Amino acid sequence: MKFNLTILFFCFFCLPVVAQELNCNVQINSDQVQGTNKSVFNTLQTSITEFINNRRWTNMTFANTEKIECNMNIIIKSVEGDMFSGEIIVQSRRPVFNSSYTTPLFNFRDQSFTFEYKEFEQLEINNNTLTSNLTAVLAYYCYIIIGYDMDSYARLGGTSAFQSAENIVNMAQSSDWSGWQAFQSNRNRYALVNNLMDETFKKYRNYFYDYHRLGLDEMSANVANARARIASGIPVLRETNRARASAIVISVFMETKTDELISLFSKATDEEKALAVEILSDVNPTQSSRYEGEIYKK
Repeated sequence: MKFNLTILFFCFFCLPVVAQELNCNVQINSDQVQGTNKSVFNTLQTSITEFINNRRWTNMTFANTEKIECNMNIIIKSVEGDMFSGEIIVQSRRPVFNSSYTTPLFNFRDQSFTFEYKEFEQLEINNNTLTSNLTAVLAYYCYIIIGYDMDSYARLGGTSAFQSAENIVNMAQSSDWSGWQAFQSNRNRYALVNNLMDETFKKYRNYFYDYHRLGLDEMSANVANARARIASGIPVLRETNRARASAIVISVFMETKTDELISLFSKATDEEKALAVEILSDVNPTQSSRYEGEIYKK
């Protein structure tokens, strides 16, 4: 009997239920900062952890075992008074059905992260007004994480979460905080959510679902068929990338999935290997030698 994961994802009546969606491991790295009271970084880490994990981000109900596992690693490079500058690395993952394997869903390095923080202050966010770049960035990535997770379980399932992230981007347009403005960069927060909400990328988001739900989640039932589904849809990556050159949503997928794709296709048929190497090399030419060497080695 095959279980419908989409239904299972929402049906938690037999498990302890909680409101919060995320189980986020937050780390503050302050190694580059000299001569500052280090206790403030511990307080900041605790405040961010509580802000993310104790808040209800959507109207969905999650069981403890269904919380989304994710990481936020904040690297502080400089501190001037209450102003902190650095970068944030955001990662999320989810379990693959009927296995001990967890697949990475999102891996992104945001190098434009400047915020104000006073030790012991309460971190809050208003749905209608942004008063803090710190909580705006954290909330934005919480919605992105939830959106990616939901897209992997249901076709376009993450749309409402991505819309919430887009609302934050729209409110931040009037600020002077970096990382939010349109056309400021093709790899900033604006660019990422703009891609995710663009009709041009709908085929990619559907493939994201196929890749996880009809591919990885079906590996335990039939490896060859599941891998064939992943292979049959892979041309979408090249098609989308050519429609929007240097699209951040595609580059994020490649950065997140390269190791997994190599592992998947290194055990594929010769035809699937050839297709994978051709398309992956076209989409991500900097890794072409690795695709050829590692996918063809077996």
